[in-house]
Amino acid sequence: MCDDPSVTDLVTRARNGEKQAWDALVERYAPMVWSICRRHGLSDADASDVGQSVWLQLAGQLDQLRAPAALPGWLAGATVRECRRARCAIRSPLGAAPVPDAENIPGNPADVAGHELAIAERHAALRDAFDQLPACDQQLIVLLLEDPAMSYAQISAELGIPVEHIGPARTRCLGMLRRHPAVAALTGAEAGSPG
Repeated sequence: MCDDPSVTDLVTRARNGEKQAWDALVERYAPMVWSICRRHGLSDADASDVGQSVWLQLAGQLDQLRAPAALPGWLAGATVRECRRARCAIRSPLGAAPVPDAENIPGNPADVAGHELAIAERHAALRDAFDQLPACDQQLIVLLLEDPAMSYAQISAELGIPVEHIGPARTRCLGMLRRHPAVAALTGAEAGSPG
């Protein structure tokens, strides 16, 4: 992950003021930042604030980033620090609680970044695979994932398909998702194998 030339290229282009490169960095790593915020139990509003703070810090320090390929680790470390600051501010609105500095934060930011990046890659692969499904299959998957769960009878009424076709259609859709090249690459499955 750290020697990913595309990360280095994007950072270099973003340093040169290329908005598309900056947007690509945000699109690629925002899920990781959000995931770290959620794992710290932050509300949507607090997670949004942390995310904005992290991206503003990066914008201000992009020229000083010594190893552009290490950006995921930098983002993970910055996000963890901001999450902890936010949690301290939530517990002590007057700011009386001490905020740990980078040296006192347990865990290796590179390990956190690797873990969060893997989660973000899985989500991106699933989104890519889902986007390739026909619209009717996307609708079926969305209804199957409803919380609380919908019954097959409800799904049948919603989609206008017989109840007995839902299970086989579900199996077919999941097989298509598993065989999608982006998902297969992450799971080690053969893209052409039945499934």
